[in-house]
Amino acid sequence: MKLLYRFGLLALVFTALGCATRYIPNTDIEDTEENRRIVAFCEQYRNAVQERNVALLLKMASPDYYEDGGNVDPSDDMDYEGLREYLHGKFQDARAIRYEIRYRRITPGEKGRINVDYTYSASYKIPGVKGEEWRNTVAENRLELVEDKENDTFKIVAGM
Repeated sequence: MKLLYRFGLLALVFTALGCATRYIPNTDIEDTEENRRIVAFCEQYRNAVQERNVALLLKMASPDYYEDGGNVDPSDDMDYEGLREYLHGKFQDARAIRYEIRYRRITPGEKGRINVDYTYSASYKIPGVKGEEWRNTVAENRLELVEDKENDTFKIVAGM
């Protein structure tokens, strides 16, 4: 009887392990082909930020890009043209950027969008009162993507 009990318990453990969800390494994202495509696109974005590659960031942004700043104050809202101005202006003030992302969740959003929730750690060197100084930020963010089927990629519609 004990042998049968042990065998049953062992079978239950192996069944549970076999059904365990697999995750993309170093993320909290389920490992599927579509999720890998999304994370790979977001990694291109992360690298473009680190490299301060304005041309690539603008190429990754949708012409319909619109960021409301997460509040009701319209003075900090940004459309594609505002994003272009920011990237060619204040963004270029950074002398160096380190940008790390921990992907937390990919979910469907409104209007066919794809929400990518993540935690980021950013360090950037900017001109300061005493010369160049490093600043650090750790925060939660969401990129909102739409699929660009014509080019087999995605476009960022909010969250940069």
